[in-house]
This record gives sequence, C-alpha cells and structure tokens, in this order.
Amino acid sequence: MKAVTWQEKRKVAVKEVPDPVIQEPTDAVIKITSTAICGSDLHLYEVMTPFMEKDDIMGHEPMGIVQEVGSQVKHIKVGDRVVVPFNIACGACAMCKKGLTTQCEVTQVKDMDRGAALFGYTKLYGHVPGGQAEYLRVPHADFMAKKVPEGPPDERFLYLSDVLPTAWQAVKYANIPENNTVAVIGLGPIGEMATRVAAHQGAERIIGIDLVPERLERAKSHGVDVIDVRDFEGDQQALAQAVRDKLGGRSPEAVIDAVGMEAHGSPNVKAMQHLTGMLPDKAAQKVFTTAGMDRLFALHSGIEMVGRGGTLSLVGVYAGQADPISLDALFDKQVQVRMGQANAPFWTQEILPLLVDDNTFDVENFATHRLTLDEAPNAYEIFQKKQDNAFKIVLKP
Repeated sequence: MKAVTWQEKRKVAVKEVPDPVIQEPTDAVIKITSTAICGSDLHLYEVMTPFMEKDDIMGHEPMGIVQEVGSQVKHIKVGDRVVVPFNIACGACAMCKKGLTTQCEVTQVKDMDRGAALFGYTKLYGHVPGGQAEYLRVPHADFMAKKVPEGPPDERFLYLSDVLPTAWQAVKYANIPENNTVAVIGLGPIGEMATRVAAHQGAERIIGIDLVPERLERAKSHGVDVIDVRDFEGDQQALAQAVRDKLGGRSPEAVIDAVGMEAHGSPNVKAMQHLTGMLPDKAAQKVFTTAGMDRLFALHSGIEMVGRGGTLSLVGVYAGQADPISLDALFDKQVQVRMGQANAPFWTQEILPLLVDDNTFDVENFATHRLTLDEAPNAYEIFQKKQDNAFKIVLKP
C-alpha cells in the first residue's frame, strides 16, 4: 500500500509499504477513505525528530471502510463505515471506564513512562503505524472503530478522530459558567473548533487570540471577538488588559490555551530545537523530555488574563520539565487548571449524535485543502509554513 512516511526533519515521502494485517483477534483493518494532517504532525515533521525513525508511517486522523476483522470483533463488520480516534484504548480497563482513555492500562507505553499509545506518533507513544495511508490496522477495534452512518460526506465525521473531541474536552475542562465568557488563545484548528463548541454549549462571549491574519478573520466570520496578539509585542499584561477592556473591565471566567509548544516567533525555542537536532538521538531525547522547550507566552498570558476563581484549560501540547510557571499567581487567584491529551474515544460517543442529522459546527466546510495522498509532501510544507491559507488539510488515498 501507499503511506506517508517520515524520512528526516522537514521531509516526508509517499512510499510503498507492506499492507497491515490482523495481529490480534481484537484487531480490524480498514481501508482509509479520508485522513487529515494535524498540527501535532508538524511536531514530528520538525520538533520531535529524535523520537522518529526513517519510514515511520504518519497520521492519526483517519476514517474508512472495514475490510477485515479479527475473530473476537463483534460490534463492527466488513463493509461498515468507521472513524478511528487518535489515542488507542481498550475500552474495558478501570481508566477507560472512567473516561480517561489516554491513560488506558492496557495500551500505556510503560517503557517510556507515557500514557496510552497513539496512532502514528513516535516511539514515545507506542510506535504504532499511522493512518495517512491506504489501509490501517486498528487494535481493540470493537471500542476504537466508531461506526458512523452512510450518506453524509466523510468530513461530517472525520474530525471525530481528533479535532472535535480535543476541542470538546478543552471546553468541558474550561468549565465555562452558563452565559459567561471564554478566551481562546490560539485559533488553529483545535482552538477555532473550541470557539464553535463553546458557542454550541452556551458561552455568551468568546474572545479569540492569534497572530495569523487569516485565522483571525476566519474566527471573526462566525461571531468570535478577535484580538491580534502582534499588537502587544510580547506584553502579557497589555494583552490581558485588552481582553478585560472588551469585557467592560472584567476578566474571562475561563481561558483555553490551544497553543502549547508551537514555536512560531520564538528565537530561543528555535535555537534549542536546532541544537537538539545536532545531538545523537539518545541525548536529544533526554534534552527534549527534561529541558524547558516551550514558548510559554500563551500559557503565561492565560494565567494573567483568567479571572479570579476561574478555570484555565490547557489543550495545547507541552513538553519538557524545566519550564517555569507562576504558581504564586495561580494560587493567589484560586485558578483551577485542567489539562491533558484528549480522551478522544470517550468523547466521540458523546459528540457523534450531534452530527448524524446535521452539519453541526459546520464541519463539512472546516478544511481549506483537499489533496491526494501523493500530494502529502507538499501538503506538509504549506501547512508548516502557513502558505496558501492552509488551515486544515484532508488527504484522500
């Protein structure tokens, strides 16, 4: 089959690789009909290269048609249309039963001291082949392969793989009081979808913060009150005051940080990444997981702007153990902080009914680019460089 494979920093290639096969009686194999590129894939493309191996298959946002099932798979059958959430979970352990599928006790990557395995996401998370391919092996398929109805186009359901459950959890964790305000820092696919979910769940005011003009306009077009962070030249206090000015002097009751470790505009982080890339993999892995690697402007801004007694929801991925945050401010303001990898298989079950009869969240118009699998190298380049207004890219095998 054809698959998008990692070759080296900033280079992917579409190559012929062996077809996946049933390895366990609980597996299924699906034929991919649509698969998307995620902002987290860009971490693999550039930042997390010490954990990658040549010819690793990329991708964790797939859907398709069931081609084969193992002998113990009972809830799906050949020919079913399914979407596959990005984190791999058994659905039956104590953690899964609590809805914490990212902590699944069966698929935890214990030799790396990590939570549940992920599709297409480095040796840190299980080294499982990803879904930017013609076919995908799905472990624990009875729980992982979510059956969706025939009829609507793929993009009605595709984002149940990652974008929707991640944005859904971000809003749930933000605990926005009814008819109150949330500020969303970062208007990439997750942040912008979080603004749509927040509106659906009853937020009265939604303020979106970003530095990419096209993203600001996109969010503004569906009712978000936007702020261009470039106007504040790295001044967190001034940015927070601008948010309060929009709210008549009050602070937002909730803030969602949808930025995480994206390094755009951060010379210090770029330098750290460059130096890390020059080290042998073992040494680079140690630096990556222990050193302060992140651009913390978004996080510090969130701490500054959230109201006293409010909630800070972190959905952007952070890595490294040495990055400082202001525990004093969090403690003094009595801020609740909730964070973590999205429990996608759990939330998918809650969101799916909203999509069956309606294009809720306007998901069918969410992607800006629809390309063939063979065009993946160009797709990664324009997405990483934010060229051609690339916001969300869907690949068709």
